[in-house]
Amino acid sequence: MHDNSHKNKGTISAIKNSSDSVFRLIDISMLTSETNFNAINQKLNYYVRSKKILCPRRGIYSKLTFSHEELANKIYTPSYISLEHVLKKNGIISQADDTITSVCYLSRQIKVADQTFSYHKFKREILINPLGVERINNVNMAKPERAFLDLLYLGKKYDFNNIDTLKKNLINQILPIYKSKKLSKFVKNLFQND
Repeated sequence: MHDNSHKNKGTISAIKNSSDSVFRLIDISMLTSETNFNAINQKLNYYVRSKKILCPRRGIYSKLTFSHEELANKIYTPSYISLEHVLKKNGIISQADDTITSVCYLSRQIKVADQTFSYHKFKREILINPLGVERINNVNMAKPERAFLDLLYLGKKYDFNNIDTLKKNLINQILPIYKSKKLSKFVKNLFQND
């Protein structure tokens, strides 16, 4: 019994000491070197019951305070935050709500922990292409230029506040990943007055 409680302490301190705030079972396994998923699950469920951690969604665990953006990446993997969320954050659009929008391998809209998450399905070769996607604070997030192109690729129409802040050379580097003549032509027309 004593040995087991020592292992439990190791799991909770590994979670507390991690720079991540949201975890899947595989993440906990890697943190603790524990390979028995049933044992991990039992421990995590005990921590949830004793209010040491949260379980915002089945199979996903978090610290008591956690990043919703980090949660967005963990709900569906691979995914990255993009579209309206990134553009609003960077002052490119103003008319978006507080939904966290992501590019993913499926389309879904879900609500978890009082936050709405919207996932938009993209072709695999676009989704996994790292051009214009960066990792900041344990979150995969599109740079504004990638988010801008992702939004246009989906065919969404917005009034853009200041596209002049976008780096045109980066847009031109990213554009070929979509393999869309229509998108290329639209972007060229959008920036031709500059």
